[in-house]
This record gives sequence, structure tokens and C-alpha cells, in this order.
Amino acid sequence: MVGTVRQLVPSIIRRSYALKFGIVLLVLGITVGSLGLVATAALTDSVEATVLEDQQDAAVQEAQAIDSWDQRNAQLVASAANAPVFGSGNESAIEAYLQETYQSFPNGRMNAIYVNTSTGEIQGSVDTNAATIEDLSFPNRDELDEDLSSHNIQRTEPYAMPDESGLAFDSHAVVSYYVGVGDADDRALVITFNLYDRSTEMLSSTDSETVVTVVDGQGRIVGDDAYLGYEDGQEAVTFFEPYDDRNGLLKAAREGPGATKIDGEPPGVLNTEPYNFDPDGYVVGYHTTADGWVVLVHTTNADALGFVNTVDRFGTAVTLGVVLLIGLFGAVLGRNTAISIDRLTRAVGEMEDGNLDVEVESERIDNIGRLYDGFTSMRDELKRKITETEDARATAERERERVERINEDLQQAAASYCDVMEAAADGDLTARMDPDASENETMRAIATDFNEMLTELEGTVENISRFATEVATASEQVTASSEEVRSASEQVSASIQEISNGADDQYESLRSVDAEMNTLSTTTEEIAATSNEVADVAERTARTSREGHDAAQAAIDACEHLETERDAVVEEFEQLRNEVGQIDELTDSIAEIAEQTNMLALNANIEASRSASAEDDGGFAAVAAEVKELSQDVKDATDEIGARLERIQDQTEQSADEVDRTSREIERVHDLVTDTVASLEEIAEYAQETNDGVQAISTATEEQAGSTQEVVAMVDDIATIAEETTAEAETVAASAEEQTSALTAVSRSADDLSQQAVTLSEALDRFETDADGSAGPVDSLAAIPDPGTGSDGSTPDDGERSEPDHDGERSEPNQDGERNEPDDAAFTFGQEPATPDDTPDSTEDS
Repeated sequence: MVGTVRQLVPSIIRRSYALKFGIVLLVLGITVGSLGLVATAALTDSVEATVLEDQQDAAVQEAQAIDSWDQRNAQLVASAANAPVFGSGNESAIEAYLQETYQSFPNGRMNAIYVNTSTGEIQGSVDTNAATIEDLSFPNRDELDEDLSSHNIQRTEPYAMPDESGLAFDSHAVVSYYVGVGDADDRALVITFNLYDRSTEMLSSTDSETVVTVVDGQGRIVGDDAYLGYEDGQEAVTFFEPYDDRNGLLKAAREGPGATKIDGEPPGVLNTEPYNFDPDGYVVGYHTTADGWVVLVHTTNADALGFVNTVDRFGTAVTLGVVLLIGLFGAVLGRNTAISIDRLTRAVGEMEDGNLDVEVESERIDNIGRLYDGFTSMRDELKRKITETEDARATAERERERVERINEDLQQAAASYCDVMEAAADGDLTARMDPDASENETMRAIATDFNEMLTELEGTVENISRFATEVATASEQVTASSEEVRSASEQVSASIQEISNGADDQYESLRSVDAEMNTLSTTTEEIAATSNEVADVAERTARTSREGHDAAQAAIDACEHLETERDAVVEEFEQLRNEVGQIDELTDSIAEIAEQTNMLALNANIEASRSASAEDDGGFAAVAAEVKELSQDVKDATDEIGARLERIQDQTEQSADEVDRTSREIERVHDLVTDTVASLEEIAEYAQETNDGVQAISTATEEQAGSTQEVVAMVDDIATIAEETTAEAETVAASAEEQTSALTAVSRSADDLSQQAVTLSEALDRFETDADGSAGPVDSLAAIPDPGTGSDGSTPDDGERSEPDHDGERSEPNQDGERNEPDDAAFTFGQEPATPDDTPDSTEDS
């Protein structure tokens, strides 16, 4: 981050401390000035917000005071209206009561009247001589007559009441309260209060820099803190003067309380008498009363925002003073520091040019003074270091000359020794180094040790050469013997493999026979099971046939019983026909009687008409009418009975036909059931015979299944024996294979050993030696035993031949049945001798 800033800063600034310090002071001054101005502005805004809030609170208090004044007047009127004297209707007593009560009212009272609301006539009053309420310009005349309440105090809107004296003013700004009194519905108490006396109760009436106005819903002034101009003459009265609301204060007040700052002179009547409010700017607080009047509190900026302006000027002055102080202090401090740093820079420049005697001193004891002291110490130390360096350079020069002489001697001795080493590397083991070729003791020791090493190496090479010849001869003998044993093992392995293959074929054949016998046994068992099921079915068939025979016999008996019942039903239907016929005859008789009765009634009517003058003609006619009506009812009933009998007769005929058809069907079913019984008897006999035959088949099949199971068991035993034979043959074949593999590995190892012995002999022929047998002789190889026997002539039990390792133990074949083969590099010249674990087994056997 710092590196990035350094890249952005121009080099001309980075080279000058004074310029950088000046820029820092400038940035610091601008920062402090900006912070000071911002803080001053924030403080000014905060104080201004507090002033506006106070102005709003003043408007709220004025509005609450007006509401309290209104409630007080209403309570006074309600208290006065509760007097019992109004119920008496005595006008003299009422007027006396008003005179007494009126004196206790506050100074803002104008008059009190007892009025007849129907006629408007004033029947009792205090402080007025008006005869009617119209003389007082009462605005709510209609409400007083039509909407008067004896429970709620009602109030008029502000209005101008005429001045009865007419000396100073034409009218007064008043508001009236009224309520119904007494038992009559047309009597009311009206008490009037003036509005300009309300100015004495304004909370801000003593502040000359504040103007309070009260505006009604029509935008007219109805109250203020200047007595509405009544103290300054008729020309100064502001009652009902319009309030110029070009700033939208009335609309804002109806939305809620608030305050605002307005620049410029106030409009309208505020800058005239009696207010004379004409500042260049002012603050307005506003609030609305419960009755919708808007209270506006106007205060000049000088009075309301004087402290705000003072804070603004003081904050600006303090900010500028701090900035100037920072600049002055920084200039003084920066100048002294820059001068000291420039002097130090010039001194350092002379030291860079090689003048270490330059004077670097300062009287300052601060960080810059300590920096001067540090450069002085550094200059002195630098002088001392230069002197020491020159002395060390001379010493090093002398040492370099001595080392060069030693290097020259070593190079000559090394060249002589290299020639000897190259001759030895080429095979001349008779070459020797001259220990006196160098004066260096280390080089002499190297020559002596190298000569001794060549002497030992010469004898070793001679011994190895003889040993390689003997190894080659023994390897050829081992190879010939192992080839004979390997051929015999291969023949044995082939024979055993043929035996194993034959045993496998026999085992597979027995397995096939076993599978077929198992299949036959399973089939036989299924046949036996099926025979048993067929036998069971045959037995159930016979049993079912017998049950069907019994059921058919029962059906025959039921059919015979139905025939008997059918005969009885037929007889009953015949009787029913006879009864219906008799009822039909009886119905005909009743119909005939009804006809005769009807004729008798007709005759009676005729006789009644003839004897119309008789005394009892009415009774005879009534009896005749009853008889006629009765005969008609009997006839109707007879007709209905006849119709029903016809329907019963038709239904009876149909039922008889159905019974006949049922009888014929029962006879047919009886014949069929009889035939079915005969058939079921034959089926039962055949089913019994089938059951006996199937039972015999099932018994024979079960015996055959048992015999088949015994054969399967015997085949399983034979297959098991064949499988064991195959496994043993495979084991013998595997052993023969392993023995053949082992012999092959031995033969291959012997061949490799013979080849390596020849290679070793050829390699040793390259060396030149003049050894006379001083090296120890090589032990003769032991006689190579027969490959098929051990050292004692015995044959290994597992067919594998063990081979001795370095520790005298026998080495075993690896997991693949093969033995480890010798490494081609086992006799490479110049390598370390192989450890017992690394030496091939075939080499040790040889």
C-alpha cells in the first residue's frame, strides 16, 4: 500500500522534506477547517431545529389556552343555566338572578340575556338595552329557534356585535354561548364574551418580537395578542381581516402542528397597525384548536435564531483560528527541521564523495540531533573499517602466494599418480606409485596405500581365475545329470496326467448318471403324487355323486310336495271364482235396490211438490232429498264394488293361468331330476372303480421311487470315489511337474554358472600379474553328488531337491516351484562381494 502511494507521488515532492511537510500542513489545515465548518453547520442545524420545535410548542400552548378559554366559558354558562329560578318562569326573579351571577363572570363578559326563542324577544338582560335578539346581530337565530338543546352548551361563530353607545367603535368582536332553560321549550340563556380581551391571556403577549394571530376556517383573523387593534382606534381594528396565506401555513396547520422558517417580509396585515411586524425573515409556529381555528405564532429571526447565528459565527471564527494556528506552528517547526535535514544531507553527500573529514555536528538534542550523532559515529567507524580492510588485504595476498606453491606441488604429484591409476585401470596390476613424488604427507600416504591395494588385488585376481576354471568344469557335470533326471520326471508326469484325465472322464460320466437317476426319481415321485391326487379326486367325485343322488332324491320329493300344494291352490282358486260370482250377484241386487230407492225418492219429491200447501211439506221434502242422496251414494258404491270385483276376477283368472303353467313346469322338472338321479348313480359306480385303479398305480409308483433313491445313493458313492481318485492323480501330477520344473531350473542355473565362469576367466585374462602363489590357495570343490540323491544318498520325500545355502541349511523352492537363478552381474569386477542372502542358490550348490 505504501509503495503504491509512493509511486503516485511525484518525485519532486518526495525529494523535498519541506515541500512534503508543507503539503501535510495544507491537508491538515483543510481537514481541520472542513471538520470545523461541518461541525458548526451541524450544530447550527441542531440549534435551529430546537428553535423551530420551541416555536411549535408555543403555537400548541396558545391553541390549548384558547381551548381552555372556550371550555371555561361553556362551563360558566352551564353552571348559570342550572339555577332553579328558570323553572319558575318569573321574569323579574330571573333578571335579578342574572344580575347577581353576571358579576362573578370574568372581565371578558359582554352581556347576559334571557330570551324567548320563538319571538326573539329579550325578557331579561344584563349590560344591554336591546329589546330583541336581532338588535344584537345574533348569528344563530334559526338554530336558537329550531335546534335548541337544554343539555349541551352551543356556541356561535365569532361575529361583530353592534356597540350600543356608538362612541368609539361601531361593533365589538364577540362570541356567544346559549342553552335552553326552564320547563318551556322556547326559553334560552345567552351569554356573550368579547374576543379582544382574550389578548391579555396570550402567553407571548409580553414579547415585542412576537405576533400571535388566530384565524378561523374562512381565513379571517378572529383573535391576536394586540387586542385586535381596539386599543389603537377604529382604523386599526383587524377583526375579520383576511390573513395572507401565500406561504401555505393554514393548510399545513390543518394537517398537524409544526414550525417553519420564512425569508423576507411577512405579507398582508402583519406589517401594518397594530402589529408592525416587518422583519427580513421570521419563524412561524402553527397549530389548530379543537374548533378548527388556526393559531399562528410569528417571531423575528433576530429573536428566534439569534443564538443560532451566534453559534455559526463563533464556530466559523474558531475554525479559522485553529487553521491559522496549525499553519503558523507548522511553518516554524517545519522550517527548523528542514534546515537541519538539509545540512545533514549536504554532509552525507560529501561523505559519499570520499571526504570522511567533513564536520557533522548539531546542537539539537532531539531525534535530529541524535541522527547527527549517529552519522558522526558512522563516519568514525567507517574510517576504522577501511584501515582494517587494507591490512587484511595485504595478509590475504601473502597467503595466496603460499597456497599457489602448495597447489603446484599437488598438481605435479596428482599427474604422476593419475598415470599409475590409468595403467592399473587398463589391467597392468604391476604398476606402482612413487611416494617420494610429493612433499605433502597426505599424498605420500595415498601412494603407499594404493600400492598395497594393487598387491592384494593382484593375488586375488589370480585366485579367482583358478576358481572360475573349477566352477566351469563342475557346472557342466551338474547340467548333464539334471537333464537325465528331468527327462525321467517328464515321462512320469505325462503318465500321471493320462491317469488323471481318465479319472476325470469317469467322474463326469458318473455325475451324468447320477443326474439322470435323480431326474428319474423326481419324475417317479411326481407320478406318485399325481396318482394320489387323482385317487383323491376320484374319491371326491364318488362322494359328490352320492351327495348329488341324495339331493336329486330330495328334489323329487319336493316336486311331489309342490304338485300336492298346486292341486290345493287350484281348488282354492275355483272356490274364489265361486265367491266372486256370488259377490257379483249380491252387487247386482244392491244396485237394483238402489235404483228402486232412487225411484222412490223421485216419487217422494213429486208428492212433496203436490202437497206444497201442507204444514209439513218442508220435512217431507227433506226426507225425500235424503233418501235420494242415500240411494245415489249406494249406487256409486255399488258401481265401485263392481269395478273392483271385475279387477279381482281378472287377476284371479291370471293367477289361475300362472298356477297351471307352474304345475306343468314342476312336472317337467320332476322328470329331469329323475333322469339326473339315474345318471349320478352310474357316475358314482364309475368313480369308485377309478379310485381303486389309481390307488394301485400310486402304490406301485411309490415302490419304484424308493428303488430309484437307492440307485442314486450308490451312484453318488461311486462318483465320490472317482472324484477322490482324480484329486490324488492331480496331486501326483502336480508334484511331478514341480520336480521337473525344479530340475529345469537347476539345469538352467548350471548353464548360467558355466557361462559366467567362462566370462570371468576371460575378464581375468585381461589383467597382468606376476603373482607367485603368495596368495592363499583356493579350496578344491567338493564332489558333485548325484542329482537324484542327497549327500547321504537318500531321496527327498516331496520330490524336490534341497540346496545348501551359506549357513549350511537347505534352501527351498519359491512359491512358483522354481529356484532362484544366479544374477548375471554376480561376478562383475569392482563390486562388493555378495552377502549370503544375495548369492544365487545354484552357485552355492556348485
